[in-house]
Amino acid sequence: MNEELLKLLKSVDTPTVCNAIEVAEGKRGFNRFTRGTMLCSDPDGGAIVGYARTAKISALAPPTEPADVIKTRRMAYYRYVSEGPRPALAVVEDVDYPNAIGAFWGEINTTVHKGLGLSGTLTNGVMRDLGDLPEGYPVVAGSVGPSHGFVHVKEIDTSVKIYGLDIGPGELVHADRHGALVVPAETIPVLGDAIRKLLDTEQLVLGPAREADFTFEKFEAAWSAFEKART
Repeated sequence: MNEELLKLLKSVDTPTVCNAIEVAEGKRGFNRFTRGTMLCSDPDGGAIVGYARTAKISALAPPTEPADVIKTRRMAYYRYVSEGPRPALAVVEDVDYPNAIGAFWGEINTTVHKGLGLSGTLTNGVMRDLGDLPEGYPVVAGSVGPSHGFVHVKEIDTSVKIYGLDIGPGELVHADRHGALVVPAETIPVLGDAIRKLLDTEQLVLGPAREADFTFEKFEAAWSAFEKART
């Protein structure tokens, strides 16, 4: 992914990218996106774009493995997320979902992740310390809660499921206050052109609709032009 495409992806919302992927694929039916309502720590902060650094955590009960194993795995997790291609985001499945209680994503952990060069977090788990999270590090999460529970890392560099979306290590993810999606690798070379085409096409309807003298007849003509441009 080149810098031009990265800048473009960060400038548009996830629904736009979702539609643009269908433009790139030449058909409807793209379905690699989250289901349900997620929460964003910074709804106005723009999109998180990056390659997934994946893990699984749990917090409902104390770990059953020896303490030194848990500590070693946690340090291995931080080493893992500090490495790999950039931009990157932490994509972490809380296996306790839908009963997740452990806020792995508070002020300290998000600040550490930002310092290690990640762009944000996507999780079905819990976030906390709202208002104290570092600027420029959005978290898109399943819930908000006060406790960290017995949170511990269970798996690293593994396939995860976030709100119905399967995400593998290294896949390109786009996420914001609407949820998240995985960008198919085969669409990346043409995605920039698809986004620009989509935005231009939408103006065929949005432009006339925003004019003071907008009428049904003008809508009918605009929609006809819109439909032709989409095919």
